[in-house]
Amino acid sequence: MSELETGDGSLPAAGPLGAARRPGSAARRAAAGAWHVIAGFAFLLRRPRLWPLAALPTVLAVVCILAGFFAAMFAIPWLEQSLLPQRGKVTAGVGIILYMALLVGTLAAGVITGLAVAMLLAAPVLERLSHKVETYVRVDVLEPDGGWKWELLQSFKGALYFLAAAPFVLVLSLIPLIGPPLGMLWGAYALALQQTDVPLARRGMGFGARRAWHRKWRAESLGFGLAGLVMLLVPLVNFLLAPALAVGGTLLVLELEEDLVVPDRPAPAPALNS
Repeated sequence: MSELETGDGSLPAAGPLGAARRPGSAARRAAAGAWHVIAGFAFLLRRPRLWPLAALPTVLAVVCILAGFFAAMFAIPWLEQSLLPQRGKVTAGVGIILYMALLVGTLAAGVITGLAVAMLLAAPVLERLSHKVETYVRVDVLEPDGGWKWELLQSFKGALYFLAAAPFVLVLSLIPLIGPPLGMLWGAYALALQQTDVPLARRGMGFGARRAWHRKWRAESLGFGLAGLVMLLVPLVNFLLAPALAVGGTLLVLELEEDLVVPDRPAPAPALNS
């Protein structure tokens, strides 16, 4: 299967329409990406027909996020003894900073792991939800050459990638000062990559091409991922996050559709005036 990337791994240049619609500053582009998380919630809540598909991911998110949170709480004393220097070997101020970094990093890794497990288990349902969203927005839904099985496989791969990001969030959080922001950025990138896997795979993109897409739209991608991580910390809202992110990620891809050159698909013929 052909992929959307050139020999050096980059995506084709943007078309004039896509370039014209693209906001100028990185901050505005990141805000535009973040807005799609809110748009995912709004799109889902205003369309009751999608609620049955959102039910299973929501239930799984409730169970897995709570399990990840409580597992992290129980793991903190053990991690404190195993990873942090003993009292007396560092100053009190440094000890407090290291403990707070461990606390935040462990809890973040726990809830991220819970969300990742929920998304992995609900991958088939989230794939159908993304497909339904695209049918609402577009008349013709693109299908990958490998069919829905290949698309679902890409969804599983993305969920596993996001699941693997959780330990790195914990490790990075232990680095003083710069560690927690780096951990958040890494988690945001992995989350955005996972939540756009299905609509991008639907356009025939393999893993390398999807990563190139995120490099091209880095600001929008990180904005979307950071907003998703922030919502993960909001009680009750985080339980609806799995289906809302699937919807929001699909809407983000569709909004940037002008810069996607679908492989092996001829451009549609212009409509003739009757």
